Amino acid sequence: MTQPTEVGQQDLAEVLSGLEADAAQREQAPERPHAVLDELRRTGLLKLRVPREHGGADATLREVFAALIDVARADSNVAQALRAHFAYIEGLRFTPDSPARSAALDRIAGGSVIGNAITEPSGAAAGDFAGLSTQFVRDGEQWTITGTKFYSTGTLYADQVWVWGVTEDGVPASALIPLDRPGITVVDDWDGFGQRASGSGTTHFDRAPATADEVVLAGPAPRLAVGSFLQLFLTAVVVGNLEAVSNDAQALLRGRSRGISHGTTELPRHDPVLLQQVGDIASKAYAARAIVLDAASLLDHVDARLHAGELDGAVAQQAGRRVAEAKISIERLALAAATALFEVGGASATRTGANLDRHWRNIRTLASHNSTRIKARVVGDHIINGADLPDNTYF
Repeated sequence: MTQPTEVGQQDLAEVLSGLEADAAQREQAPERPHAVLDELRRTGLLKLRVPREHGGADATLREVFAALIDVARADSNVAQALRAHFAYIEGLRFTPDSPARSAALDRIAGGSVIGNAITEPSGAAAGDFAGLSTQFVRDGEQWTITGTKFYSTGTLYADQVWVWGVTEDGVPASALIPLDRPGITVVDDWDGFGQRASGSGTTHFDRAPATADEVVLAGPAPRLAVGSFLQLFLTAVVVGNLEAVSNDAQALLRGRSRGISHGTTELPRHDPVLLQQVGDIASKAYAARAIVLDAASLLDHVDARLHAGELDGAVAQQAGRRVAEAKISIERLALAAATALFEVGGASATRTGANLDRHWRNIRTLASHNSTRIKARVVGDHIINGADLPDNTYF
């Protein structure tokens, strides 16, 4: 394993190089990239935010998001599959010290991967924890968990699952439990046209046991400790996709040998229109990364203020606004670039074997996780009328 003081950049770069080379083929294959997660464990990536005293790197959020963009550039499915893992660690950083917290951090530092079982196919609004139907029932000194979750992103690759529900009295409850417990079934049934290998299927709990030490009777961690992080995470994965689009656009143009009869140059690589298109895509990718890292630096500031007990509402609202603005602007940049890729490559770029359409499909799928128009309306109301941002995990 990587030493606690190291981030493991060199090992990560080597793993991602191999991951990127096979990305197009892997996305079309029926097998899931379980081996990739095993490789990433050895780089130290999965414990970047674990505190040093528990064997992690205690990296800044800016460092974490820079690494996540790199992972998403190589394979956005793998990056998204790690969202619950990093979000759980982020929540632990705001949890009072206890034997259970220490044990969880130690397991993560040792290589354990966390999946999620939070969202339900029910009438409850997304992000409404009080409306969850999954039941935590006390059974003597222990608990049982019963319910069905979908959008269980990453759980297919995980060792433990972070499950949310309510007690019989309606109290919010959560638990981190091993996935090999009896009564837990993970189904790889995600059928979206993008992010196909993100492990976003269904998880069933049928009186799955949980110990008293594993169950937490409380609501979510402070909103800005997890909410803005979760949203910026998705945007960072979009940025990785956008950088992959830029790389593929460059490779396409360098590799084209046939020009167009009414073109202005013999070789496409010298055509000013195509060069402009590649330059435009590269510029969008640069801007998108810069936007995410700037927002991550702001979240680092919020993180420090929260831990110091000095966070005020204005700083919290600013962070939520900037993360929302990042999503709104980057989504448009990325979708436009993914479409322009085919103007660079021409008709041959649409071949199924090239699988270049995966970039647009993946970006569109990620961008659909919450409404950009609604988010823009909320930001506008905040700017013009001073309205507070919603207090939920979407901001």
